[in-house]
Amino acid sequence: MPLPTPLRTRAKDALFYCPIILALLMIGFAFVVDSPVNIFAGFITILTSPAGLITDSIVVGGMGAAFFNAGCVLLYSTFLLKLVKVPFSGITLACLFLMAGFAMFGKDLWNIQPFILGGWLYSVYKREPFSRYIYTTMFGTSLCPIASEIGNLVDGPAKILVMLVVGVLIGFLLVPVAAFSVRAHQGYNLYNVGFAAGLLGMLFASLCKSFGYEFETQQKWSSGNNVMLGCWLALVFGLLIVAGILIEPNRKKYPHIMRHSGRLIADFVLLDGVGFSFINMGIVGFIGLAFLLIVGGEINGPTIGGIFTMCGFAAFGKHPKNVLPIMLGVLLSSFIMVHDISNPSVILAALFGTALAPIAGQFGWHWGILAGIIHASVVLNVGILHGWMNLYNNGFSAGLICIVLVPLIESIRTNATEERRF
Repeated sequence: MPLPTPLRTRAKDALFYCPIILALLMIGFAFVVDSPVNIFAGFITILTSPAGLITDSIVVGGMGAAFFNAGCVLLYSTFLLKLVKVPFSGITLACLFLMAGFAMFGKDLWNIQPFILGGWLYSVYKREPFSRYIYTTMFGTSLCPIASEIGNLVDGPAKILVMLVVGVLIGFLLVPVAAFSVRAHQGYNLYNVGFAAGLLGMLFASLCKSFGYEFETQQKWSSGNNVMLGCWLALVFGLLIVAGILIEPNRKKYPHIMRHSGRLIADFVLLDGVGFSFINMGIVGFIGLAFLLIVGGEINGPTIGGIFTMCGFAAFGKHPKNVLPIMLGVLLSSFIMVHDISNPSVILAALFGTALAPIAGQFGWHWGILAGIIHASVVLNVGILHGWMNLYNNGFSAGLICIVLVPLIESIRTNATEERRF
């Protein structure tokens, strides 16, 4: 039964105001934990510092500056989407929560601009509205560290020019590459642009290495803030669930959202409504937070990025039934392989590896666990291909896994079906 007109209007408005409220919560939290002077100084430091994996903005500029930067990036991204007049839906929430999350470890108001300009120029070149490419462009800001790194090859004012040119070029090229890459993994990798960015990043990193430039990995990882940041995240996810219940009082139908495999394109806002999507986002966010605390991980910039990405994509493909097997697979891998769950990269693999959730949703929990086990190994070794400059390294890994694993699963299932017939 469709919602009455006032409720439909309220639900539509909620899609716009949700990221606005989150941005204000982040900025407000920044001024609670730090002084304006420190926030401004730290913000400048974030804007001018390298951002390759893994760079925790809390370490770089301080907690206040990190949250202020993330809130500003989220506000900017929200109003940019509003400016180009795209209809807000599940992919909007996925994109905006991802932008906010990665602004905690890699993205900032300055380094995303060349890529957005590149995407806009591509739309001009194709003589089509920018709204058609805006999501790919915003997701494509994952390669912002590589523009900064290539800019470091020169000195003086030319450094900024080189960074701008490289960023615009990558932003321009990434749009058609992303459109093609989804065919490779057939929609089983929710972070499609991460896969495309990995391929393009690998190309640019290889060219740089051919000229003798070596990329340096970062390992900036803050700790000791679990209580304060855990309470703040719990507030955010609790508000999402409350908002969802207010919009959709019949919460008993929430389990229906888990009938979807999550395979692209699974926009839960369009399929099940805003209310159920908000409830799902809050629950998946709590799952990510609980997992992190159970395994003894740290709540910091990178892990907030992972949890926020899980939360955002809970409006666009993820739900408890298809994310838990992936996370369990990564956890099990730490008991049977050499990498330990306390390793920051492995913790991030468990959170971001839920990009493979459609495999569990489509083929069953056991295949999801296997995908998680494989992902934990692959993601730790593919970063070298793009010089650790693709912030969506897990998306790149997930795409490679899908290309190999999905055809094998389908072949095994086909053979099993044929044997049962005889």
